[in-house]
Amino acid sequence: MRRFGTWAGGAALAAGLAVAAGCGSSSSTTPAGPSAGCTPSTSANTLVIQNNTICPAALTVARGTQITILNSDSRTHEMDSDPHPEHTDCPELNQIGFLNPGQSRQSGNLNTARKCGLHDHASPDTTSLRATITIQ
Repeated sequence: MRRFGTWAGGAALAAGLAVAAGCGSSSSTTPAGPSAGCTPSTSANTLVIQNNTICPAALTVARGTQITILNSDSRTHEMDSDPHPEHTDCPELNQIGFLNPGQSRQSGNLNTARKCGLHDHASPDTTSLRATITIQ
């Protein structure tokens, strides 16, 4: 009887150690930085479109702020508020609109605290061209 108890306790201990080892001790961390294909702007509250990607994909701003989008891509983009095609969540973002390569535009003043989605109207399902603006 005693041998079974010792063996079972050892098995339980080994199982517990295996679970603990699998919970975080070997996790890898991806450093934050430019997303593949897009270099973020050094200017505050500015999003960049480059290589069919918008970066950063998430931006937090204070109430009353305007954001700027710079089109450094080789094609035009039409940036609008979510949802597609109504563009009604944050109408201030719709002022950005159509951007030729090399162009930049500002949104209206983002006065209401909320979270706003932004997408390219011509490519609404392209996730690399979607961003979230959090207004605090």
